[in-house]
Amino acid sequence: MASKQMLVAVFAAAALAVAFLPGLAVATEHMVGDDKGWTLNFNYTAWAETKQFVAGDTLVFKYNSPAHNLVEVGGPDFLSCTKPANAVVLTTGEDRVTLDKAGRKWFFCAVSQHCQNGMKLKITILETAPPTPQPAPTNPAGKLQVRFGEAAAAVTALAMAVLVL
Repeated sequence: MASKQMLVAVFAAAALAVAFLPGLAVATEHMVGDDKGWTLNFNYTAWAETKQFVAGDTLVFKYNSPAHNLVEVGGPDFLSCTKPANAVVLTTGEDRVTLDKAGRKWFFCAVSQHCQNGMKLKITILETAPPTPQPAPTNPAGKLQVRFGEAAAAVTALAMAVLVL
């Protein structure tokens, strides 16, 4: 009898996991600047506005070294394009930065006047991706129907598990 209850519990857990699976996030690799890469004459502010950055994602900065580099700085240094004395300067030409936690990050190129000429990136990192918006039903009965459909799927899976036993 205990194994029958265990099997029902496993199937119930699986049904719930499937019901909420679309909400789970997968880390994304963002190629900074898309096909242009990390370069001059590109609007990184506009680029970042089209992206959603989540903890666990990775930024990839591709550029020609030594023509460019990458420095991660704080907000005030970003605004003034000032490279702190203790800043780590990345120069591989394909630098990968993992976004390990929610918050803000600021980057720029410290070669010559590149930062002052717009080669800088500011992003906001979310802890988790917000849920995908569902289309709003046009009438109150539609809202009930959407919720009922989700519940019905979970109950059906549980009923199938019980019938199998």
